[in-house]
Amino acid sequence: MISYIISFNYMYGDFMTKNNNPMGNKKIKSLLFSLAIPAMIANVVNALYNIVDQIFIGQGIGYLGNAATSVAFPITTICLCIGLVTGLGASFNFNLDLGRKNPHRAQKITGTAVTTLIISGFILMILVRLFLKDIMIFFGATKQTLAYSMEYAGITSFGLPFFLFTTGFNPIVRADGASKYSMFTILIGAILNIILDPIFIFIFDMGMAGAAWATVISQIVSALFLANYFRIFKNVKFEKEDFIPKFWAIKSIVALGFTSLIFQLSTLVIQISMNNLLRFYGASSIYGSDIPIAIVGIVMKVNILFVSLVLGIVQGAQPIIGFNYGAKKFHRVRETIKVSLIFSTSISLVIFIIFQAFPRQIISLFGSASELYFDYGARFMRFYLAFVFLNGISICITTMFPAMGKARKGALLSLIKQVISLLPLLYILPLFFGLDGIMYATPIADLISFICAVFMLSRELKIMPKEDLS
Repeated sequence: MISYIISFNYMYGDFMTKNNNPMGNKKIKSLLFSLAIPAMIANVVNALYNIVDQIFIGQGIGYLGNAATSVAFPITTICLCIGLVTGLGASFNFNLDLGRKNPHRAQKITGTAVTTLIISGFILMILVRLFLKDIMIFFGATKQTLAYSMEYAGITSFGLPFFLFTTGFNPIVRADGASKYSMFTILIGAILNIILDPIFIFIFDMGMAGAAWATVISQIVSALFLANYFRIFKNVKFEKEDFIPKFWAIKSIVALGFTSLIFQLSTLVIQISMNNLLRFYGASSIYGSDIPIAIVGIVMKVNILFVSLVLGIVQGAQPIIGFNYGAKKFHRVRETIKVSLIFSTSISLVIFIIFQAFPRQIISLFGSASELYFDYGARFMRFYLAFVFLNGISICITTMFPAMGKARKGALLSLIKQVISLLPLLYILPLFFGLDGIMYATPIADLISFICAVFMLSRELKIMPKEDLS
């Protein structure tokens, strides 16, 4: 199997192995699609880890099981925060350094990133296991969901080091030009998870524990296949000392991963705040606390599929933007941004129509419940995702800035969306509209974010030289 992966990589992922680097001269559309489509597939499949769990848990246990996974989900967000900050920060540096013809620096930063991911994963696993009950209560567990959430989070904690490594190392593999190899390793884990979920939950009658163990096993398998890529890196050759963490490398990683850090940390605060607000305002509504928590978890995870598609476009664009910005080929940077925005807008419009037309059908995939459950689910999905057709542009712009070495601008956009707009609205609107105020907050924040993102990109394009300087 390992030999098959190596041959797969050489057959389909052979970028940046020659002096005539395709990042700097290949036609933008074909280059972007060759990098973006595998990333989109990998992201969507990766998102299915949590969605498949939700579907099988909803069918086998009910909406309380779905609510419990929503309560435990902030742990996944913490992993994404650490993993993406490290992985994206390292990958941005990787491409910029290659564009500046400094591969030695690229390998030092990559080695530091890998060691940081592994150490962070084990620290997080230990912390979750030591303070499991307190963490679940803090994340918004109710009396009905506490036992379920503890069981699920307790088991999945064993997979955190592997999940964190996979999350952080995948962007680096894509930066090396092997986007299809990255996709392949994620596909293996996701398919395995889909196979094991029904076996463990229904055939072995393991319930929540079955879903959790299916996830852990799948994460371990993905991590092992991905680790094989160290043997076949194309642009750098590692030595043992490269994996000794270096302070200057960590600074460089965090500097360019800062946008992701701000976004994921603010997302974590939003998730915890929303769970607790739903618990509080839901208790005095006709729905109770658990129905809103379950529905919000489902809708947010369904939305991750959309975000995964857009991020796949951006991940395909990032190495092109990073290399050409570093090489001062600004006309290629502009063209890549334009094509990416058109592509992401088209996808956003299609997804918007689906979400608005079929909310009840989508919710029903995650199990049956009372009419109140479906009534709230359909209303929440329509309001929460009202501006999905604009969100693709916002996400694209926000995550493109770090690829140009301008992480602060991306971080500012993340702050505007999450902290400056959404967080205050989540606390203010329920004072006037009760439980419904929580679902009104997100579309308002989405609109504000879109306006700010378009304004900042317009200014950046005016500042950027119109002529190449290479």
